Amino acid sequence: MNHIRLFLILYFGVFGIIAVTCSAAQGVPPYPNAVTDRSIRLETPMVPPAVGTIFTDPEFGSTIVRATDQNTNFKMPRSYIRNEGSGQANEWSSDTRKFYAIGAGGYEFAFGFNPSTMQVSSLPNAAPGGGFLVPLREGSSFSFTDPDLIYGTTNKNPLSITSYRFSTGVSRTVIDTTTCGAQPPLVFSRTIVSDDDVSLSGNDTRMSISEGGPQSGKHPFVVVYDKSLGCRWYNTQTGQIGGQWGPAGPATPPASFLVRHAYLSHSGKYVRILVNNIGWYVWDVKTLNVTPCNVHTPNLRCGGYGVGGYNSTVNSLGITDGMNIGIRPYSNLQAITPLVSPLGLQPNFGQEKHFTWSNANKNDSVPVCLSGYSYDGDTGITEPYDGEIMCIETDGVASTVWRFAHHRAVWLTPLEQTQPLGNVSDDGRFFLFTSGWDGQLGTDSQGLPRSDVWIVKLD
Repeated sequence: MNHIRLFLILYFGVFGIIAVTCSAAQGVPPYPNAVTDRSIRLETPMVPPAVGTIFTDPEFGSTIVRATDQNTNFKMPRSYIRNEGSGQANEWSSDTRKFYAIGAGGYEFAFGFNPSTMQVSSLPNAAPGGGFLVPLREGSSFSFTDPDLIYGTTNKNPLSITSYRFSTGVSRTVIDTTTCGAQPPLVFSRTIVSDDDVSLSGNDTRMSISEGGPQSGKHPFVVVYDKSLGCRWYNTQTGQIGGQWGPAGPATPPASFLVRHAYLSHSGKYVRILVNNIGWYVWDVKTLNVTPCNVHTPNLRCGGYGVGGYNSTVNSLGITDGMNIGIRPYSNLQAITPLVSPLGLQPNFGQEKHFTWSNANKNDSVPVCLSGYSYDGDTGITEPYDGEIMCIETDGVASTVWRFAHHRAVWLTPLEQTQPLGNVSDDGRFFLFTSGWDGQLGTDSQGLPRSDVWIVKLD
């Protein structure tokens, strides 16, 4: 037995993580045409097709359409188009007939989409062949229940959560968070704003936002609004929790930190609160309980990108192998179950993993999707899954990784638009991703590399 195999046995034994047994059968067969082997698939050189072109990925056989080009952002011509960066915002309408992308300058453009033909179209009131300019800040979230509705914030009033209805063109204030009774009171100013991280429960009855500071990473408040019960707030700097329902008092255990982003679980029961250089916390909203997941606590494995589902979260565990990805319930952060087994015997940490799980169901048993990419811009493909778009089984029956396409993105730090950040549709059938197509899309007026958004079919 070599030392790597021994290490794997000791790791899983000490930390009580039950490996998922790999088998020929898979527990969930949502993608019957996808590649599931572990062979290395090199990328075939390919000139970027014109916008609107539907084509086939040469290595994996999946259908892809280019959704945008250099003319899409009419507010800043020739500039980039990209996805929302966290993987948490819902960029797809619940019927998969609309999606949005983000242009340079923070402009959000919505498009029509035909799931049967994969044709991208213009919405009413948009220029022919162009995107519709959504009157919300970048990073808004489509409703999970109403395909005509989207939620977000506006520059004029960032401390209010606003809805926009496409069919009528009407914006409506859902909740002005300055009326929630936060202590100290929230009062809009140049240094007291909100983040753009409005997130929704799966039935749209609850939503959350982080705010109260000058920018992401410096916000002291998480606010949860329930349409029936009202507001609940958590001051992460003073440790106090209060609001119009639930217990009030100091969080348990006590802690003081500032918020980078906050994301509500699809159940509406938990908020995952991200903190710069520390990790994240889970607030059980109906209680005063706040559980830390510190990157410096070895057994918890809280580093790496992650994404929330209904009552669980998935993240890269940062040990043994870059494909060592785990799922855990918010109610027990130590109960980590690895999703990929067996792992490679030659550990590979060359690629980051970025996740999206808008399709999560009540059992958190549908696949979580992701893209893998190099943090140093390395374009080499030396391992299976390098530079790929894929989805991973989460039901615990087997350990299937479905492989769909090379994303052809090369990250040039610190340019977020060069990362292949993705967003899966609510039905789990389509994956919207950002790519510069191997650097072939040209540059903007400032000489920076352009990117566009593309859609790959996941079945």
